[in-house]
Amino acid sequence: MTFRVLVTDEVALSGLTPLTGDDVFRVSSVEDSASDDFAVELIAAHVLIVRSTTKVDRDLIDGAVDLRAIGRAGVGLDNVDVGAATERGVAVFNAPGGNTIAAAELTVGLMLSAARSIPAADRSLREKRWERTSFRGVELKGRTLGLIGAGRIGGEVAVRCQAFGMDVVVYDPYLTEERAAELGVVLMDMDEVLARADFVSIHVPLNDETRGICGAEALSRMKSGAYVVNASRGGVVDEAALAKALHDGEIAGAALDVYETEPLPDGSPLRDAPNLVLTPHLGASTVEAQEGVATEVAEKIRAFLTSGDRSAAVNAADLG
Repeated sequence: MTFRVLVTDEVALSGLTPLTGDDVFRVSSVEDSASDDFAVELIAAHVLIVRSTTKVDRDLIDGAVDLRAIGRAGVGLDNVDVGAATERGVAVFNAPGGNTIAAAELTVGLMLSAARSIPAADRSLREKRWERTSFRGVELKGRTLGLIGAGRIGGEVAVRCQAFGMDVVVYDPYLTEERAAELGVVLMDMDEVLARADFVSIHVPLNDETRGICGAEALSRMKSGAYVVNASRGGVVDEAALAKALHDGEIAGAALDVYETEPLPDGSPLRDAPNLVLTPHLGASTVEAQEGVATEVAEKIRAFLTSGDRSAAVNAADLG
C-alpha cells in the first residue's frame, strides 16, 4: 500500500526524507490550506503534516475520510484538535526537539535586543537621527536570569546565559534537584524567582495551569528594572497587564515572540507599549530548525505506518 501524505504551511520538504525515496509514501504539497486544491488532496490523504497556520479542527479532520496520522512540524499543538483526532482513531505526532536550539538562541537575542534597545536604535538611525544617549542599556554579565520553566529550551537558555556571566534561578515544579545541579541553576519558588530576577524568561506550554502565569500580580512582584521575555506560547503572558506595566514603568522592558492571537491584532495594546521588542513568532524560523522538525515528525509517522509503532504519538494512550 502507498500512503498519501499531504503537506502544507511551508513545511520544509527537504526534511521529509524519511517519507521519500521509496514507494511506501507519496508526498504532495499544497501551501494554501484554504485552497480548493488542498480540500481535494485532503479527502484522499492518509497523513497531514502542518506547521502552525492550518487549524486542524474537527471539521477538517472529519473531512479527511482516510486520515490515519497528523504531524505537527513543531512543538505546540494549539492548532490541532487532538481530542477530535483521537475520536477518529487518528494518531497525532509533534516534534518537540527539532527547534530547541533555534528557540533558545532567539530568546537570548530578544534579551539582548531589549537590554540594549537594539531595534529602537536601528529605527532611530534609519530616521537620520543620532541619539547615543537615548539608548543607554544594561549588561547581562552579573545579572540574574529567572527561568519560568527549564525543560529542553529553558535548559539551553540557562547554559547560554551562564556564558554571559549570569546567575540563573528557576521556578519549575517538574525539575529535579539532580537536573538543576547538572544545569548549575538554583531552584526557587515563583515569588522568589520574580523578586530576584533581572530578566524573567518564560518557557512553559500553554495549559490551564500556565495561562496568564505572567499577569498583573506577577509583574508587580518584579524589580522595576526587570525585563520579561516570552518565546514560548502566546497566552502565558497577560498582554494588557504587560502593556500597562510598561506604560507605568513598573518594569524596564520586555520582548515577545508569541501572542494570544496571531497575527497580532491591529488594536493590541502591545503595539503602543514602550520599551517593548516584538517579533512575529520566529522561534523555529531557522533553516536548521525547519528541517529538524520536519525530519523528526516524518520519522515518527513512518514508524507508525510501516511498523505500527505509535509510542511517539501524543495521544498514544487514548487510541485504544
